[in-house]
Amino acid sequence: MLTNLTIALDMMGGDYGPRSSIPAAILAVKKYPNLTLLLCGNEDVLRKALQKEQYLDHPRLLIKHCEQVVTNNCEPAHALRNKRNSSMRIALDMVKSGQAQACVSSGNTGALLSMAHYVLKMLPGIKRPALITSMPTEKKQPVYLLDLGANVLCDPETLFQFGIMGSIVAGEALDKANPKVSLLNIGAEDIKGHDGIKQAAKLMCECEHLNYQGYCEGSDIFSGRSDVIVCEGFVGNIALKTCEGIAKLIMLKFTNALKKHFFYKVLAFLLRPVIKKLYKKVNPDQYNGASLVGLRGIVVKSHGNASNKAFLAAIDEAVREVNRRIPEKIQTAFEKMAKTEEASVSQD
Repeated sequence: MLTNLTIALDMMGGDYGPRSSIPAAILAVKKYPNLTLLLCGNEDVLRKALQKEQYLDHPRLLIKHCEQVVTNNCEPAHALRNKRNSSMRIALDMVKSGQAQACVSSGNTGALLSMAHYVLKMLPGIKRPALITSMPTEKKQPVYLLDLGANVLCDPETLFQFGIMGSIVAGEALDKANPKVSLLNIGAEDIKGHDGIKQAAKLMCECEHLNYQGYCEGSDIFSGRSDVIVCEGFVGNIALKTCEGIAKLIMLKFTNALKKHFFYKVLAFLLRPVIKKLYKKVNPDQYNGASLVGLRGIVVKSHGNASNKAFLAAIDEAVREVNRRIPEKIQTAFEKMAKTEEASVSQD
């Protein structure tokens, strides 16, 4: 674990801006004594918000004034060309310059992806970045799902690279030497799926660096049979948000049912510790924070409608990514693969 951590926060992004990012930042510096946060945003707004919370003069909450904001409806190309002084861009610039070790934003996803790709660049040998996050399973350990929307459509080589990167992330997080990797498909049989999925499966199956398990269906996501599940961004984004919606629906229905009858209220009181534990396990807020892997720097994307606790979870993820040195380990893995391929070609 690093002695000192510095993370740049896009304070103005998302649906709530400083209303969620300021409380989250305060919680973060309380939680991590070695963490310094660079608060990127409108200085006047941030100063007032910090003053209200009596944290204006905190030595590890440093304001970096930014004149612009990337709104939720801003086109990625427009943001890239015209929002160079935005809180999002400045936070990324700080990662590039080394002033910060990671960036966290709940802002416009498309704009963040475009800016991060432009500012930080890709690691050598990697075609596209991918958004990855953990999700709960039937077992104690989570499953890591990617891509969650960075790439709507993916060719077989890109999906294969996602498998490699996902394996590294999961391996570090779960302390596993050979995480189980699966491809999300419409069926578990080899004949299922389009040609791109089949070609990606072939590449994964032939790779000695992957513990490839074959196809898995949507109903297997939470089974715990896989440590990593790979899919195209279009599919992954829908799967993630559907799962989050179902979790919220179940908890809402369950809570409403307990309020209907006196007996249920008594039962709920008696089972309160169990209910709280269950809610904590399935609450989407604690899984907030998708890492953008494949770049020469650490970027964590928070949900646009993230609460302060959810935004804190994204900061937590950034802290973990920094301590695990994920970009360096991904680069090392791809360099080893490249050398292996060169040796194989020379022997042929």
